[in-house]
Formats: sequence, structure tokens, C-alpha cells
Amino acid sequence: MPVLALDTSAAASAAVVDDAGRTLATRSSGETRRHAEALTPLLDAVLAEAGVARTDLTAVVAGTGPAPFTGLRVGLVTARTLGLALGIPVHGVSSLDALALAAVRAGDGADGADGDLLVVTDARRKEVYWARYRAVVGAGTEPGVELVDGPGVDAPAALAGRLDGALLVGPGTALYPGDLPPVPGTPDVVDPADLARVALARLAVAGDGVVLPTEPLYLRRPDAVPPAAAKRARA
Repeated sequence: MPVLALDTSAAASAAVVDDAGRTLATRSSGETRRHAEALTPLLDAVLAEAGVARTDLTAVVAGTGPAPFTGLRVGLVTARTLGLALGIPVHGVSSLDALALAAVRAGDGADGADGDLLVVTDARRKEVYWARYRAVVGAGTEPGVELVDGPGVDAPAALAGRLDGALLVGPGTALYPGDLPPVPGTPDVVDPADLARVALARLAVAGDGVVLPTEPLYLRRPDAVPPAAAKRARA
């Protein structure tokens, strides 16, 4: 029962996992732009590597960000189109959730105060996206993560004042080491297979028929807005 996961919150990336969460194939474009051009060939390549036909898929998991509007929209529209064409459910998972799970799976979460991790990614404009998590036991004995606070967007210095001993995780730390000291060995890219693992763990608890929301996390208003209506000149 293979599951396809894709993410465009940073580079375009895709993975295929089995229903136990084991990675069958994973790939990334390595580029943070040109998502529309890169994603479809990437999906074809990862399915071929896994030896899985599109009609074999049982679900699609899409990264919901946070991320800028354009790149995130490409991934979500592609996931929804695939789900509609194949008649399978499409589930949404935050890219911050995936980074938190990767850190816990690597054994890094145990060193944070009370098991807390603060996941940080680049929000541009000298800001970072963030969310705070706690390591928990997921379905069976598999590790999982629980959202404690966020997600949000803040200046690095403002976020540094709210660390409270949490372990810093994610690519945003390397950009602002003075405020957010990076921890060596923690994940710095989103593995789409971790998106699928988060989704599978949540669905195991929620039961049959549940669909995880795919609303995107933009966390900011779009830069482009309709122009205001011209005011009438008084006679």
C-alpha cells in the first residue's frame, strides 16, 4: 500500500513509502525555485525508482508549509490533482512537523528541556518560521511529535528570547547563528518521507475515513494585492 509524499516548501521533493513508513525512494530537485518545472519529472523519477505505478498509490501526502505562496501552491495543486485523478485521499502535513519528527527519529529530541524542540526555517525578510514540539511515543513504539506552540513567523532575535532551553532544529538556525545557535547533526532539509510518516501516525490514531487538512500555511499576507478603488474627486 504505497503512499506518495511531496513537498515544495523549500526545494521540490518527493518520496514513496510503504504503509509501515519505510522509504522506498526519495528525491529532491535541490532548487528552491522552478517548482512547477521540477515537480512532475521528480514524481515520475521517484515512482520509477520505487517500482510503483501511479495506480498502485493509496494516498498522497502534501507539505502544507509554511512557505511563500507560489512554491507552496505548486505542491498542493499537484497533490490534489493526483488525488482527484486516482480517486485516493490527499493529506496535508506541515514541513515543520516533518523536521521535528526527523530530529526525534535521529535521537536528538531527548536532549531538549522536557523533550521540547523548536523547529526553525527560513521565512526570508530577515525572519524565520517556527513551531515548538514535544517528542512522544506514536503508534506502537514508533517515535512521534506533538505540537506545543505555533506555527508562527518572527524575527530571530525575538524568537531567541522564548527558547526556554528547547533544542533548536532546522535550516533556519544556520542563517542566524548569533540568535539561534545551530545544533550539529540535526536535520536541515525536509525529507518528504517524514511527511508521510507523520501522516500515517496520525491516521493510525484517527481511524478510517479521516482526511488530514491540506490548507496551506502562508502565515503572511501576499505581497501582491488588488489595487484600491480610485477615490472620486469632489466637484
